[in-house]
Amino acid sequence: MSETGPPIPELAESVAYVRELGKPTVADVLRDARAAGRLALQPRCGVGSHAQMTTLLQDLERHARPDILTLTIDSYTRLKQFDTARRVLERNPADLNGYPLVTHGWERGRQLNEAVAAPLEIRHGTPDARLLFEVTVASGITSFEGGGISYNLPYCKDIPLAESLAAWRDVDARCGELARHGLVVDRETFGTLTAVLVPPSISLAISVLEAVAAAREGVRCISVAYPQGGHFEQDVAALRAIPELAARYLPAGLEVHAVLHEFMGVFPKQRPHAEDLILYGALVARLGGASKLISKTYQEAHGIPDTRANIDGLLLASRANSPLLDFITLDEDRIGTELEWILREVAEIVEPILSTADLHKAIPIAFEEGRLDIPFSASRSARSAIIPRRAGDGAIRYFATGALPFSARTRRHHEQSLAAGGESRLGDMVKGLTSDINYFLGIFGENTNGSTNNCTNSSTGGSAVGDIVAEHSTAETPVAPS
Repeated sequence: MSETGPPIPELAESVAYVRELGKPTVADVLRDARAAGRLALQPRCGVGSHAQMTTLLQDLERHARPDILTLTIDSYTRLKQFDTARRVLERNPADLNGYPLVTHGWERGRQLNEAVAAPLEIRHGTPDARLLFEVTVASGITSFEGGGISYNLPYCKDIPLAESLAAWRDVDARCGELARHGLVVDRETFGTLTAVLVPPSISLAISVLEAVAAAREGVRCISVAYPQGGHFEQDVAALRAIPELAARYLPAGLEVHAVLHEFMGVFPKQRPHAEDLILYGALVARLGGASKLISKTYQEAHGIPDTRANIDGLLLASRANSPLLDFITLDEDRIGTELEWILREVAEIVEPILSTADLHKAIPIAFEEGRLDIPFSASRSARSAIIPRRAGDGAIRYFATGALPFSARTRRHHEQSLAAGGESRLGDMVKGLTSDINYFLGIFGENTNGSTNNCTNSSTGGSAVGDIVAEHSTAETPVAPS
């Protein structure tokens, strides 16, 4: 017996189970969606109770027909606190902020798989996901989110990058082994990172490094997920950058899909405003050529959404697939300019690291030296010396680039874009960052004074910007999983 109950089956048995299940894999769904020119839709969802998780998945499928369904994993499981997860599950499953798959075990994982027609993905936030991945595979689940950088730095304070990279190397190697057995597991990067004003080139650079590392271990399908920043042309350009980056840095024959996370920051409180933002994000995904959209709900500002809100969010986002929207035209010159800068910045960040002999050694060194960095990180492994700001048009730029290896031309581009800001004092910076984070509240004219608005599914809420600027957050376990 293992911590998951009955012994985990051999890989060959799990591969045979997936074939016998008769449903498409996530890789199949993404491939078909891209070929059809439509956007695959996926909600977030995860509760502690097995019975309630089953009902939740079935209700979402019955009423909204998402292409892919999610098991969001609880925080205890993410930190390998399996005994605690079991105690909480036995006491009151509602106290868990996700589904404890390791505790429930792979047999129950298969029950969930068999309860719905759509394939499942595991979303979690785990620095060391090896046991969770083994249970995932035994459950017949064919997509697994995360990576050694993106599932460490936004979530954990003291876990060394070398440890999380080594653990995720094992996960990717296992995916390679599964591919040799004939089962392609989609591996999705978590480009959302801290979810607060993440510059596109930082998100994509981290995803490129994780994707290269995964491909070297034999992963055959990679979804590169990007967080909607809020500026239409910049977001469309970032999504369009993904296939170009794949062509530059990843081996031929690897399936690569662009994925958009709908806005992960402070959401409007009023339902009409929230729904405007949901549809806006879905249009960004479609026009950016994404294969998949991770949806949001009108309840984001108030807490974890209920089933009805999740269904309504999916149905609203699905309108982006309407053929009646083919009349929409874009400012292709502006998108092309943004794309050119994004590709330049990513190259300046990743190419010195990719040129080293050992990627897994080079990445921690680059973070230690500040040549890799992410904003507002909970981890001591990141300097968080880069400070993002919004330009006057809403695009996310670099106010401070820290030790990122940007050229003088790149730095000058961001300085010129932000020239109208002019804050020099800490108080001005805090006020400006708060305004940038509350961007959509300002657009909709919602009052931000004394707001209790939160970022339900993000890693860092962004409500205590003064604390972030003065001394970066050290929260070890985010309230809600990705």
